[in-house]
Amino acid sequence: MSTVGERIAAGRFVSVELLPPRTPVGEEALATAVRDLAPLGPAFVAVTYGAAGTDRGRTEALVQQLATGPTLPLPHLTCAAHRRDELTALLDRYRAMGVGNILALHGDPPLAASSDLPEGELRYAVELLRLARERGIGCVGVAVHPQGHPAAESPEADLRHQAAKLREADFALTQFITTAEDYFRFVEAMAVRGVDTPVIPGLRILSTLGQAERMTAMSGAAIPTDLLDRLRDAGDDPDDARRVGIDHAVQVCRQLLDGGAPGLHFYTMNRAAATLEVCGRLGWTAVEQA
Repeated sequence: MSTVGERIAAGRFVSVELLPPRTPVGEEALATAVRDLAPLGPAFVAVTYGAAGTDRGRTEALVQQLATGPTLPLPHLTCAAHRRDELTALLDRYRAMGVGNILALHGDPPLAASSDLPEGELRYAVELLRLARERGIGCVGVAVHPQGHPAAESPEADLRHQAAKLREADFALTQFITTAEDYFRFVEAMAVRGVDTPVIPGLRILSTLGQAERMTAMSGAAIPTDLLDRLRDAGDDPDDARRVGIDHAVQVCRQLLDGGAPGLHFYTMNRAAATLEVCGRLGWTAVEQA
């Protein structure tokens, strides 16, 4: 099985991110999304991992399912709330499945409802990256924050930390971005620090004002004022709001590709329609992925 690094090196690509389902309805939505996204020929499919210590087994099950087909799975893995031996065992199980790619994350602390989970023995994502390499994972990526991590002590300290992490990684996925400028500013800041690890822009297509506000609250990332204004002007008309979000995403994607981004990563939330429409307007076909 190839690696994410090899897929990046092969040229322009689309990749997607899926959520492990929690309910039978969720399972149906996931199956539909996988089927509908398949014609895009995604370079890889990232699978999220138990936020704040929940739903971890579902991630592993979905990765195993994807690994048996033509899809290249990229499991998220967090060091928060994990003992080192647990991480080692899971990495070994992934290797046994033929999975050779991991996205190493620190992760959120456990929820109160999961208070029986350990605090976690690894403090930083880079420690998990090193452990994954020790266990034979050939390609390890990390997450980066182009607008800065909300917990950073200062912008400069944040850039130093992200550069150090990127130097050891094979690639990076960004937190949701809504402007191409944020992406290119971050890539340039890494280049100034001597880091040329490929950084893949991650996009969440916003189709309601509520989505935009929740995303800002969750990630701390700023949303462009003009996008917020247009979503607000759409009011209660879901078709107008969706059109605003699609138009904005298409514009940003074109700027990213024209500016040299290696590919586009879509946070689909297990819904394919918006991603398919954006890619269609970009002229993306499965043939380009071959």
